[in-house]
Amino acid sequence: MIAAENDAIKGAKVGGMADVIRDLPPALSKVDVCVDVAMPNYGFIAKDNNAEFIAKVEVKFGANLESIDVYKMPAPYLSANDSQDKSLQANSSEAKSIELTSSVYLFDHHLFNSHDNQVYTEGSADRPFAEDASKFALFNLAVAQAYVDGVITPVDTLHMHDWHAGMLVMLRAFAPEYAALKDIPCVFSIHNLALQGIRPIRDDVSSFTAWFPELSRLLTQEQKAQICDPRYPHCVNPMKMGIELSDKVHLVSPTYANEVLMPSDHQNGFFGGEGLEGSLQDKHHRGDIVGILNGCVYEQLNSQKNTKAEQIKEIKPVTSKQINQVFEDAQQAVIKWLGKSEWVKSVDQIALSRLQILMAKQLKPSTACDFLMTSVGRLTDQKVLLLRQPHAGANSGSGSTLQALLDILKRLKPKAVFVLLGSGDKQIAAEFQKVAAINDNFVFLNGYDDGLSTALYQSGEVFMMPSSFEPCGISQLLAMKHGQVCIAHGVGGLRDTIADKQNGWLFEGNNLQHQSEQLLLVLNNALSLHNDNPDEYLAMRQSASEVRFTWHQAAKQYLTKLYSE
Repeated sequence: MIAAENDAIKGAKVGGMADVIRDLPPALSKVDVCVDVAMPNYGFIAKDNNAEFIAKVEVKFGANLESIDVYKMPAPYLSANDSQDKSLQANSSEAKSIELTSSVYLFDHHLFNSHDNQVYTEGSADRPFAEDASKFALFNLAVAQAYVDGVITPVDTLHMHDWHAGMLVMLRAFAPEYAALKDIPCVFSIHNLALQGIRPIRDDVSSFTAWFPELSRLLTQEQKAQICDPRYPHCVNPMKMGIELSDKVHLVSPTYANEVLMPSDHQNGFFGGEGLEGSLQDKHHRGDIVGILNGCVYEQLNSQKNTKAEQIKEIKPVTSKQINQVFEDAQQAVIKWLGKSEWVKSVDQIALSRLQILMAKQLKPSTACDFLMTSVGRLTDQKVLLLRQPHAGANSGSGSTLQALLDILKRLKPKAVFVLLGSGDKQIAAEFQKVAAINDNFVFLNGYDDGLSTALYQSGEVFMMPSSFEPCGISQLLAMKHGQVCIAHGVGGLRDTIADKQNGWLFEGNNLQHQSEQLLLVLNNALSLHNDNPDEYLAMRQSASEVRFTWHQAAKQYLTKLYSE
């Protein structure tokens, strides 16, 4: 596997791809698939993990001969973090076999590094993806060279993940010096089609001809058509390279695999093929599009026993003590963020003040919060565009769907609180900050903290996930396994994992306004059910906690649908 992220390694996670690269290899080992992973070192992973230096790889990149150091370390999947499958650890012989046979190859070069050890570079609006595209172009080239040089152990399948590995698919197809890679079947996984790494063909230091001058002169018109963006013909598209030139294209849920075959209609709230639906349709007609739902890790309650009854935890109403613990954890997370900054941000001050007031209210049953609504995710339009939509029914503040949602929550659950944890887009953060300042039932935590996110998954009664598109989604799976019912947009992996009115609620709509209205209607219905029939609501929470989407199920499909045909 060639990937940009891996949550088995501290500091190498940004999005859901990292969870897949962490959890999928151990699951594949159970169906006799051994996975090595190649990824950039980012300037710190080899040192932090005592990886062994194994070789130098030299490649012609642009006008220069670049030298890349390659390190190797045992796959850290078993001990990387607490979310790993405890049952796997219980079987020491199996665990040992994985550690002995799976490796991570780390490629080290100064272009792969950032001053603060970040995986990706924010870049600028006028040159999107410039730094990262150059970084991954060189990384892809180095991986190809390392393989033909014998630095990397021979494999039966090459499995590339997202646009960051798209240029390796292109090198395999077009570069004469890497023709040996054509003999190896190639799978390309799409985790998020919205990010494609598009860069100019020429006239920029971060462009195709700048990276691969000799290869660019060799390409035929047909080959150029396979790598150029259909909307911007003067640009190359690494995501398109992966789609057009791989043997199989894998998407991370069956519904998303169908959605991407249709053109996007952003104005009406539909996110589909994002300009690449033509390439995906061609692949689909050849039978080479595969949708396999991602899995989730479910810890055993007792690793010594293995009956299903002991796997299922009885869900009980959330207690005031649990809610108070969430507020305390949130307070500690904000203080931790403040300790890393030279100045105090208003959004953190608002959150701290709100939390202090809420914790004081917890001392009296008459004022204590009795219902927690939660949300955890990146602040992007993918995740929260619907909450930002104008809404005429909002009583105050921004006049947004978020404000209308808080109004409904206040009306039906006067002592309820909505806690939203997320970082990302600064404009979205500024909008949510203003809403948080004027609503005493909204705590906006502008950052990320792993322990706090776990507490929010564990202690809420309804989880809000109004994504405009969701290739698979991990947050809803984590919330459900802890017994939260989700209110989610019926798209992508959300549709594949949530059974409407059985273990959660799905909403739909034929445009952005309609979708926002349906979101509010479903929230109204959910809160009314909790008020009028708490036993039925608790049964829905129990049902959510009993759903299982395991990595073992996914791994069996990978073997039969991606690796064996």
